[in-house]
Amino acid sequence: MAPSIHPLVDNGITPGSPSFSGGTLRCLCTSNPVEVTLASDVVHNHACGCSKCWKPAGALFSVVGVVPDANLSVTANADKLYVTDPSAAILRNTCKECNTCLYGNIEKEHPFKGLSFVHVELSDQKGWQAPQFAAFVSSIIEQGFDPKGIDEVRAKFKSVGLETYDALSPPLMDAIATWTAKKNGKLPA
Repeated sequence: MAPSIHPLVDNGITPGSPSFSGGTLRCLCTSNPVEVTLASDVVHNHACGCSKCWKPAGALFSVVGVVPDANLSVTANADKLYVTDPSAAILRNTCKECNTCLYGNIEKEHPFKGLSFVHVELSDQKGWQAPQFAAFVSSIIEQGFDPKGIDEVRAKFKSVGLETYDALSPPLMDAIATWTAKKNGKLPA
């Protein structure tokens, strides 16, 4: 039996709505939760096996998408947020009380500067973009997952229609390479 990948993947993927226009994310606090309002749907939503992303209890992967920074606002209890690692490229804004990451933004020069990473399972609204692929799959081994089970994990993703990568998806890797080439003067800006 395959291990728990993530609640949004384990029982099959629910398609999003093309007309979905955003919603509210809440931390896991039972009173006075941090609220983050997104004025758009996410893009590039994906399962991520890296060691940095917030994961729900018992899940091997996070599910994370991005929104433009301008479409994200903290609308309640911002004073409860702190950045888990101020030296990281993605500044993960996490609730001090329940340890749930609400969003991660990038302030350094980076191909994804201007985008915030969010976890749509923190929303009660339905219609968010479904996960599109699985990234950094082998990274779960670095976190202690038995490598003998990795084929079963990849098979689980395939069974729900998700390609697996040990980096980001090819279009996102192409975007990073293009940004780097332009920055270094190898392509016209």
